[in-house]
Order: sequence, then C-alpha cells, then structure tokens
Amino acid sequence: MISYRALQKNLVVTLCSGLLLTSPSFAATPEPGPLKMGVEPWLGYGQWHVANHYGMFKKHGLKQVDVINFAEDKDINAALASGQLDAANIATHTAMGMIAAGLPVKVVLLLDQSKTADAMLTSSAITNLKDLKGKSVAYEEGTTSDILLHSALTSAGMTIKDIKPVPMPASSAGTALIAKRVDAAVTYEPYLSVAIKNDPSVHMLYSGQNDPGLISDVLVVRDEVLKNRPGQVAALIATWDEALNHYNSNTQTDRAIIAKAVGASAGELNSAFDGVKYYTLAENKQVLGHQFSNETFQHVLQAATAAGIITTPVTAAQVIDADVVNAE
Repeated sequence: MISYRALQKNLVVTLCSGLLLTSPSFAATPEPGPLKMGVEPWLGYGQWHVANHYGMFKKHGLKQVDVINFAEDKDINAALASGQLDAANIATHTAMGMIAAGLPVKVVLLLDQSKTADAMLTSSAITNLKDLKGKSVAYEEGTTSDILLHSALTSAGMTIKDIKPVPMPASSAGTALIAKRVDAAVTYEPYLSVAIKNDPSVHMLYSGQNDPGLISDVLVVRDEVLKNRPGQVAALIATWDEALNHYNSNTQTDRAIIAKAVGASAGELNSAFDGVKYYTLAENKQVLGHQFSNETFQHVLQAATAAGIITTPVTAAQVIDADVVNAE
C-alpha cells in the first residue's frame, strides 16, 4: 500500500502564509501552466498511469502534468512541504499530519482503500499475532505500515513495546524477512507479492481487511493551487474519473500499464489489484464530505494519534475540501 505514503518524523515542513479559501469558482477550462504531481510505486495511484498512457490529461485541458515518482514517503512529503509539488498522492493519515503541522494543503479526492494490499508478512513459525511478542518486525515509521502495525498489536492486546521494532523503507521490509534478518515485515504492494513469490513459506498474518477503512489514500493539493488554479484541480479530478472508468472496462489491459509503472508484471500483481478498492467521482460525491469525513476520518485519526504520528488535534473540516468533487 496507501503505500503513499505518510508523515515522517524528519519531515521538514515549510509553512506558507495562510490562505483563507472561499468556495472557488471552477473554471470551464484549466488555467495555463504546468502542474506538478507526486506519486510513489503504489497500485492505489495507478489510474494516473492509465491517464498518462492514453493522453487523458491533455484531453481534459491539462497541457503539462509532470507526474514525478518518489521512492519513499519522506521524500514526497518533503517535496510537497517545500512547494516543489502542486499536488501529491498520499495516505489519509499523512494528509492529516501535514495539515496538523500547519502545511496549507487540502484533501480533494479519495483515491483508494487498501484491503489486502497493505499487510504484515511473517514466516511459517509465526501463526498468530501473539507470537510476535519479543520478535523483530520491519516497517517504515510514520507510514501506513506503522498504522497497520499498531492496529494489529492493539487487536492482540499488545503495544509496540512488546516487539522489537526494526525501522526501514517499505521497499526493503519484505526483503529483510526473506533474508531472515527479521521475524515479520509490514509493507504494501508490489513488495508483498514479490516477497511471497520469492519465499513460499511467507504468509499474510494481518492486513487492511482486518481493519476496514484504516488504510486509504487521497489526492491533496496546495491551498494556493486550489485558490488560484481551481480549473486545473477540477480537470485533474475529471481525468482520474475517466481513467478509472476506462480501467473498469479494460481491467486486464490497464492493470498491465499500472504494473509496468510500478516495476512489476500484471500477472505478479493480480491478487494485489484485487486487494485495492478505487473510488470514482460519483462515489466521492457520496462519501468524501459525508461518511468519509464523519466516520472514516475519526477512525484513522485515532489510530494515527495512538501511533504517535499525529500529535496535534485536527478536524475533518480543516483537512477535507469536497467542493471540487461536488461541483463536477
């Protein structure tokens, strides 16, 4: 997973002057100029690769969208914080943490929810969560993996003090497990599938499916972009929706496009794709300003606070701006 994708403790937040946003008037055509958007090799962001492949950005009037790839959450977060990006695809709790820290961004679209595409892998010697006591667990701090690990431990009546934490990038966690340097690893796709393929003894012990709604990803844009380039934001959302509709009608073809973009083959990731729920524009209209704001937000906030990732209270109204999806 979504694995944008979380607020790292060493995130350097560059605070911009506060911008009070009134309800923007969404332009019929996007404003001129490039738009820079950050992504990571996570399936949840896959529809942007579909859009890029079929020229959908230009179809919606976005003449130049620079989709910039990042390997780790901390890098994409720092780029967004420093103003190098106009938009980014990140985990829900990352967005909460950024805004709680004072970064002027807003969530404008719910992208995906991870069911089995974020998970804890263990060797065959570990058959239940209680077996983790005293064991070494690899995970990337401040990410969805961190959130999922705390969820798993809490469900078993344990805390982070009951294990031996081994912080490392999500891309390395599965490899560390296969090499038997750790007893368990929390990571997301495509790293889950790669690890399972390379070691048949590895199995999934806990996943996002065990705590529905906990792991999700959103599109955030800087307040200044939302204020000054609302047409670009609307066009970006329309592009996502077209790409997703195309994906739903051409699933296998588009899965191959996404898999290639994240460095794997579609065959390797079929089960991984099945573990991700993508959200259309119509679904965003139904949930972003309602169930997601009122229920999911609070659940994720509680989990992120318990993990020590979010230390300053933040509200859904501070984080989410559903005006664009509702105006589309």
